[in-house]
Amino acid sequence: MSIWAPQQQGLQEILQTIHDSTDTQNREIQRTITHKLNQFTRVPDYIAYLAYVLGQMPQEEERIRTIAGYLLKNNSRLILHSSPQVAQYVKNTVLQAFGDSSDMIRNAAGQDLVAFLGALEPRNWPECLQQLVAALDSTDLGVQEAAFNVLEKACEDYPRKLDIEINGTRPLDYMIPKFLMLSEHPDPRMRAHAVACLSYFVPINCQSLFAHIDTFIACLFKRASDEDPAVRRHVCQALVLLLASRPEKLMPEMNNVAEYMLYSTKDKNEHVALEACEFWLTFAEDVDLAPYLHPLLGKVAPVLLDCMVYGEDDLLWLEGDAEDAEVPDKETDIKPRHYGGKSHGYEREGEVVNGEAGEAGAPKPKVSAYGEETIDSDEEDEYEMDDDDFADEMSTEWNLRKCAAAALDVLAVRFGADLLNVLLDPLKQKLWNADWLQRESGILALGAMAEGCIDAVEPHLPMLVPYLIQTLSDPKPLVRSITCWTLGRYASWCTQQTTEDHKNQFFVPTMEGLLRMVLDNNKRVQEAGCSAFATLEEDAGPELAPYLEPVLRNLVFAFDKYQHKNMLILYDAIGTLADAVGRALANPMYVDILMPPLTKKWAKLKDDDEDLIPLLECLASVTIAMGPAFLPYAGPVFERCTTIIHNALLAYQAYQQNPDMDEPDRSFLVVALDLLSGLTQGLGMALEPLLTQTQPNLFSLLTVCLKHPQAPVRQSGYALVGDMAMSCFPLLRTHMPGIMNELILQLDPEPKVEFISACNNAAWSVGEVALRYGRDDPEFQQWVGPLISRLIPILLHPKAPRSLHENAAVSIGRIGLMHPALVAQHLPEFAMAWCQALYEIRDNEEKDSAFRGFCTLVQTNPSGIAKSILWFCNAIVRWNSPTPELNSMFQTLLNGFKQHDPAGWAQQVASFPPGIQERLHQRYGV
Repeated sequence: MSIWAPQQQGLQEILQTIHDSTDTQNREIQRTITHKLNQFTRVPDYIAYLAYVLGQMPQEEERIRTIAGYLLKNNSRLILHSSPQVAQYVKNTVLQAFGDSSDMIRNAAGQDLVAFLGALEPRNWPECLQQLVAALDSTDLGVQEAAFNVLEKACEDYPRKLDIEINGTRPLDYMIPKFLMLSEHPDPRMRAHAVACLSYFVPINCQSLFAHIDTFIACLFKRASDEDPAVRRHVCQALVLLLASRPEKLMPEMNNVAEYMLYSTKDKNEHVALEACEFWLTFAEDVDLAPYLHPLLGKVAPVLLDCMVYGEDDLLWLEGDAEDAEVPDKETDIKPRHYGGKSHGYEREGEVVNGEAGEAGAPKPKVSAYGEETIDSDEEDEYEMDDDDFADEMSTEWNLRKCAAAALDVLAVRFGADLLNVLLDPLKQKLWNADWLQRESGILALGAMAEGCIDAVEPHLPMLVPYLIQTLSDPKPLVRSITCWTLGRYASWCTQQTTEDHKNQFFVPTMEGLLRMVLDNNKRVQEAGCSAFATLEEDAGPELAPYLEPVLRNLVFAFDKYQHKNMLILYDAIGTLADAVGRALANPMYVDILMPPLTKKWAKLKDDDEDLIPLLECLASVTIAMGPAFLPYAGPVFERCTTIIHNALLAYQAYQQNPDMDEPDRSFLVVALDLLSGLTQGLGMALEPLLTQTQPNLFSLLTVCLKHPQAPVRQSGYALVGDMAMSCFPLLRTHMPGIMNELILQLDPEPKVEFISACNNAAWSVGEVALRYGRDDPEFQQWVGPLISRLIPILLHPKAPRSLHENAAVSIGRIGLMHPALVAQHLPEFAMAWCQALYEIRDNEEKDSAFRGFCTLVQTNPSGIAKSILWFCNAIVRWNSPTPELNSMFQTLLNGFKQHDPAGWAQQVASFPPGIQERLHQRYGV
């Protein structure tokens, strides 16, 4: 095989681009370079040129060679499609560069080795693994350490790829004993690498490690008192991983382990303390370990409480005392937001509204006091973090304070009153402490415990809530901001409208206090206040209506006060308010207060400004709430949405024709469709002039959206179809043949995860359309067969998500209501699954029409229910208050069953669970 060699012209071009990339000041140059580098990836031997610069050009500056090394790492997967000559050259050159005398070059080459070994997998590059393991025996500490560095990263990133057999032997059978031996190495860096490498094989249940499990645990105990904090940190990490995957191995020594972890949680080195604190979070999350953790509560909880005090480093970073309301935000302060679009789902009995992400509509982002933990990926998967914890009262970095608060949160859920009993005295000492840092940590703890300890804390809330409201006047912004968050956590208690007294003593002062914080002169307090107020809005719902004037005036004042980042949270708060109070917002006075500042913002933003997305999202809620009162503003909003959709579709078409372009951001398209859904729900047939006269025609654009390759676009498209069916069906009807062709294709029994919401919305919208066509409509009849032949397999598919089962069942019921003769013949196929899908759904109009349809099918084909009577009766008695029409249908059917075969019916009912028998007898006399 010939050896690869560079062409001089290509080498010079790549080298020049790398040199140019060091000019970081000029944005235009950076954009050109990024484009060039993307173009280079299409050159078949690009990675060989980068390897050449890294390993074969000692005359170049180390910085230039290092950049080549980083580019090589970022493009490592190209080796999978390279020619054998290129792949061999890259592997040899990187291994050679790994032996370079320069630390910078060696580090860059080390990162490349990790990337290539992961991409190729060790089974396809065993000589690299052999060379690294052999280097652990080197007498040169630098060589040893560099090799161990690479091995540690490989063990962390892809332990499963190392847990394999190569040519009849398992490398780990040799490597694990080697790591155990090196945990005794005189150099602390080597000991730390050894313990770290071993720990990464715990979660994957690696047999090569578990063959030496006792030696491994003995090694951890031995290293537990190591003088080096990095070693102790990895010991704590290993114990956390063992607790998560093999707790039985730690149980015999749990007293010693717990003492060690308590001691380590107080370690002066924050990295050690954080890893030790993770132990308590992991312990608390495993419900099976609760009996072992319960006796330790008295020791663990106070230590966690002490870990929640801000450290000196945190305070330096936070610059918490500034009155910075007029200081513009840096662009780096604004986190990217992912707009998901509308998804249709149903609330279930005993379930929090919007409790299931992506099913009952995505909840508004909430501010968390302790952020989020990053997900460690074994493979190189990408995880999209949930937005629920998107911004907290500190940085986004996971730290000891947040970990302790998160652990306390889980402990509260697990142990409730028992935890409060342990913490009552230390918590009082914190809350009434003269030191503001202690007070602040106590308020954080009180908020962290809110969910789990609410019943135990409730008797204390008449004293605590006024304390918190008073604390909103604390001179320290960090105290005010955490108090907002904690009040938000207790908002549901404050909004309980038990008595007029409760309202005046707790609800109104909390509302007024948080509104004051919305207009604070510190941006962090504004953010926390606005987010907590949004939580209060959700919990209070229509109870806020009498206070709308002062609430709106405060929020509108914030439009002139807020900087960029908090403006996005303000849009959320206004949208949540609209959702909470509904049509109360249509009062002309409220429209006059709210709409001018919203339209002013709207006019300032260009169609491609990302800030338009949260504003459109906010307007969608406002239009639904205001209804007809929004009509004066509807024209420009409708036209702009249509323009955004048209331009987005053209941009996507251009991208499809030229894949070298960046894929356009779908968020504008999705949010414009969702705002049109809002307009449709709010204004209905009043939109007729806009729908018929605006060019390009919305229905034509909508049909294109329903074929769009990106699922969120289709998802919002079908939501708009369903909303139009409900609100302006006469205008939609003429376009239904084209829409229905796409809709039927969207119904898939086992959609890919990213297609579920689009499939959900299609299944829901078809039920709305069927109802609007009416009974036995000849045009809709042509679609009944194809629809039912797709909806029944969805309903029967064991792997289809619950939300999809529910939407499919509702639509089958509704189509059955309108076309019983065509659907009833299929009843035996789906009757049991249908009843199982819908019995837990809360009573609502959609469930009512679906059940009326199902009852009509049973009347049409009574034998079709024969094998599913128990499930049908269970679904009937689960209704809390069926409408008179539906209740009469239930009564008629049950009487019919009984009269048809009295003895058989009595025998069948006797086999039902007692609860069902009792309710059938009470409600229907059967």
